[in-house]
Amino acid sequence: MTFDEKITMSMEDLGFSGDEYGNYSGMYDGDCCGEGLVCNQDSSMHFDSIFIPVLYSLVLVVGLVGNGLVLVILWKKRQSLNVTDIFILHLSLADTLLVLTLPFWAVEAVNGWIFGTALCKLNGALFKINFYCGIFMLSCISLDRFLSIVYAVQMYSRKKPMVTHCCCLMVWLFCILLSIPDWIFLVDFEDSRRQDKIECVPFYPSDDWRLYSRLLYHILGFVFPAIMMLFCYSCILLRLRRGSQGMQKKRAIRVIIALVLAFFISWTPYNITLIVDTMKNNETISNQTSCGSTTALDVALTATSTLGYLHCCINPMLYAFVGVKFRQHLLDMLRPLGFTLKGPAGLVSRKSSVWSESVDTSYMSAF
Repeated sequence: MTFDEKITMSMEDLGFSGDEYGNYSGMYDGDCCGEGLVCNQDSSMHFDSIFIPVLYSLVLVVGLVGNGLVLVILWKKRQSLNVTDIFILHLSLADTLLVLTLPFWAVEAVNGWIFGTALCKLNGALFKINFYCGIFMLSCISLDRFLSIVYAVQMYSRKKPMVTHCCCLMVWLFCILLSIPDWIFLVDFEDSRRQDKIECVPFYPSDDWRLYSRLLYHILGFVFPAIMMLFCYSCILLRLRRGSQGMQKKRAIRVIIALVLAFFISWTPYNITLIVDTMKNNETISNQTSCGSTTALDVALTATSTLGYLHCCINPMLYAFVGVKFRQHLLDMLRPLGFTLKGPAGLVSRKSSVWSESVDTSYMSAF
């Protein structure tokens, strides 16, 4: 199961049009190459059955370990969390819950969906909720850092962390609303065109629903956070470069560049592939393509969507492990097990973020 795979099945008799769950694809009318030749999907299915379990297992293990460490340290330091820490708490929680859904899709890639309709709806909805929540939390972090560093304005009161938690709760509720179509349309269905394989897929009343779901993903899942991050972090970089170039400030600039690059490297290939697929299936580009190119597009969707999921593993490394204060807290926690730090670690203030280092102002963060 990928974030967006192609479905080729005949549903005319049922009057439905649907897509492979990944939230944003639809049923592909015909999936033909040339004059009436129907493409065989055995090659892409074989690729999925090997590639998906291996990569999803890697994402699951690394994601659970990385985000688990973040959550444990945040819990131990819960009395001194600042605004950024709270956003990272919810980001790590969303990433953790998202990777926990991946084993179900890995099983589906090998044996088909064997868990029933109820779990299909639940797992699919949870996937969408946590995907959007993780993306929106990244946007919240970039906006908070932008206001704090560029304008020295606190978006939320540090003395009232519940206000920040309530903001995060509103984000979660909005993501739950975005998952309503999955609760309604997701079903497990036997696809005779894919070796009678049972798959967890949404079937929409019309092709327009499929197109709208893709547009919604592109806008909310990529374009909006991409613009937000580019604008906020570009302004932060300009602000940092105007000041004195201390070692901490240089480190902050490197982290910011890494954050932006990680997001775009993870999600740009998938979005480009998905746009090509949408154009092909809406006949914006010629639909008279070879079966080889159709299979290549299926494989590309699987590979690029998995690259996007790896972002869940990268998030804790970028937002947490690069921070001196986080490393110090981690070593404090591991010291009873015999782990020690070579070289000076620096002092850690209880009032500062467990992820940040002070730069010029009390609001500056190197994450």
